[in-house]
Amino acid sequence: MKQPRVIISGGGTGGHIFPAVSIANAIKKIHPEAEILFVGAKDRMEMQKVPQAGYKIIGLPVRGLIRPLWTPKNISILCDFVRSKWKMKKIIKDFKPDVAVGVGGYASAATLNAAYDMGIPCLIQEQNSFAGLTNKTLSRKAKKICVAYEGMERFFSADKIIITGNPVRQNLLNTEFSKKEALAEFGYNTEKPTILIIGGSLGARTLNQSVLKHLEMIRNSNIQVIWQTGSYYKENITQELERYGAPRNLYVTDFIPQMDKAYKAADIVISRAGASSISELCLLGKPSILVPSPNVAEDHQTHNAMALVNKNAALIVKDSESEKELIPLALKTVADTTLLQTLGENALSMAYPNSDMVIAQEVLQLIEN
Repeated sequence: MKQPRVIISGGGTGGHIFPAVSIANAIKKIHPEAEILFVGAKDRMEMQKVPQAGYKIIGLPVRGLIRPLWTPKNISILCDFVRSKWKMKKIIKDFKPDVAVGVGGYASAATLNAAYDMGIPCLIQEQNSFAGLTNKTLSRKAKKICVAYEGMERFFSADKIIITGNPVRQNLLNTEFSKKEALAEFGYNTEKPTILIIGGSLGARTLNQSVLKHLEMIRNSNIQVIWQTGSYYKENITQELERYGAPRNLYVTDFIPQMDKAYKAADIVISRAGASSISELCLLGKPSILVPSPNVAEDHQTHNAMALVNKNAALIVKDSESEKELIPLALKTVADTTLLQTLGENALSMAYPNSDMVIAQEVLQLIEN
């Protein structure tokens, strides 16, 4: 094969960006000489994260549509989309890609529409169990659609679908330390069960409130908690813990730089139900309690969570009920070793290892064809 030239577009959230970078890295493993260009939305997080990963990125002036769709505010957004599509056609003319990959997000709509118009084969990677508006719209123009869940025929043409799973951070799997060593990083030992609570880099308000409302219950329990609060809530939580006193069995941090050690230390994980988080939990075979965020399009996190819950691979707590129910349920579940084993084994059975390489091979196959 000649030197592959690939455009990868999408972003807006880490759930889109991390898979995109993983796919790019996998293509580079197969073809180190490959030329890869990212296209994102101006002023979104991909404009920082992608260059940090070592790739060039171009920003488009695209924004997401506002609900309800008929609002007059969407007129200017549609005008930006048209401008972005014309800019994208010039980018394609200059870069001359062999294939275009869309991972969801505002920019991928303009990118793949322009690529399709110019005869460039397109591939979509859908991370969620409930397809987003962008990918549903683009699916007619894609030759292949890589998905992470069964039953996606309700959104896409069955003959285009390939079940690949979601790419995850590979360093989570290549661990050479023991659970004892991982626990020692947080000042804990193997004598007590451990709960890991993660709400993303910014944090999750209701998860944090659930902990704050049950400090005494945690203090009086025979468990250890690793609590990642997120940077947005750090100051407020620090003040609350100074007021009420932080339990000794509660490790508090706004950011966990070594997630591989946090996962290894945990007997159960409390998490939002983003596609990347769920894929990591499955690949690691981790029991989990999922609290879907209510602030996402088409409630796709609930659909993601239920894909596991329906196979007895996770438990679920509604966001509106989490402050009351989450911590008591977590304390009860972490003490039930039989249930933990069942949840973990069922989660592992839903994992798709090496998703990044599988998707990369599909991308390169489009070029060969």
